[in-house]
Amino acid sequence: MTVQKIFEFLNQKYPVETACGFDNVGILVGDPEAPVSKAVVALDCTKDAIKTALDNGCELIITHHPVIFSPLKNVLKGSIVYEVLKNGLSVISMHTNLDIGEGGVNDSLVKILSPLSVETVITYDGYAIKKCEIEPISADALAEKIKENLGGDIRYTDCPALISNILVCGGSGGNYVTETQKFGCDALLTADVKHNHFLDADRLGVALFDAGHFDTEDVVIEPLKELLQTEFSEIKFITNHTKVIKNR
Repeated sequence: MTVQKIFEFLNQKYPVETACGFDNVGILVGDPEAPVSKAVVALDCTKDAIKTALDNGCELIITHHPVIFSPLKNVLKGSIVYEVLKNGLSVISMHTNLDIGEGGVNDSLVKILSPLSVETVITYDGYAIKKCEIEPISADALAEKIKENLGGDIRYTDCPALISNILVCGGSGGNYVTETQKFGCDALLTADVKHNHFLDADRLGVALFDAGHFDTEDVVIEPLKELLQTEFSEIKFITNHTKVIKNR
């Protein structure tokens, strides 16, 4: 099995052409024809993910966030791309195409809410996120449920009514708080929320939950590993969930 064959399978499930125009996805580092017997699946290609790969004799790292996003001006010793190349590794990154795909980030995040129903809605900028119906619950109780399922710290605003319909967008989606009423929702679950987004939520009378970028997207890593393991039984897939950002 090769890097290319694994990418071709992922591309069938999460086509690169569905990624946002600003994105950078696909085989981003390494040799497409390199054989693969073991691979790491992680949210980011970090130093720890590389260490996991080397400690376990892996040839490939599969990430959500692109290992190369902005144009590179150099590749120097100690940089992530340098370390990947020096150690003969390859990296496949599947980003916004994995966000919106079936069984991807948003689908995985929705599951923690125990939804009664789920549908895909298209936001003002053309991005696909999820709307789900849940058993009516207070903002405080929902915040506790999110924390229990994801860990990390939860920042949120209250709302006057119980929450029964909620928009869900893994990663950075605070700007979609103004879409809540458009889609008949009482709340938005996302991350990287700015102060003004919380103020918008308070003005609109809806709840806004910031559950952390890492935590709202890392939920896809285990399902992605299982998908790959089922398809490629001859390869050993190992997950890395190391969180670089520390909370107190």
